[in-house]
Amino acid sequence: MEATETLKEITIYTDGACLGNPGPGGYGAVLLHKERRKEITGGFRLTTNNRMEILAAIKALEALKYRCHVTIITDSKLLVNSMMLGWAQRWQSNNWRKSNNDKALNADLWQQLLDLCEKHIVEFKWVQGHNGNEINEHCDRLSKEAAKQPNLDVDVIYENCSV
Repeated sequence: MEATETLKEITIYTDGACLGNPGPGGYGAVLLHKERRKEITGGFRLTTNNRMEILAAIKALEALKYRCHVTIITDSKLLVNSMMLGWAQRWQSNNWRKSNNDKALNADLWQQLLDLCEKHIVEFKWVQGHNGNEINEHCDRLSKEAAKQPNLDVDVIYENCSV
């Protein structure tokens, strides 16, 4: 009989925000494991809301030190559907083109997210935003606060318009 891999169960809430779209943007994530809680936040001087939604999930997964079973809870239907319905994988296999042959936006971030999801067992779940979920609303505040910070980083790929 093979030994079964025991993975830590991690719940991650994520959100992204943009003050104008495009505009200054931020992301926020809350990682939960048993009684432990970690918050991650950051921002960029010029970006889009969708980039910040995806980046929140990326930064949260990058913070994990070991292979884990992860549930990412987000109010971004684009993020959930792209990952759970296989859209991002199809865009990747079609050289980052959608089914209508339009260019898939944010291919740089989708690629990073797909790579990280290979390292962990990840499920994405949708939660309605601004509907009383305390941790989701906290992530919303984190992302908006991050977008308001001075001296934000440059989202080089977005600003070079090569997404």
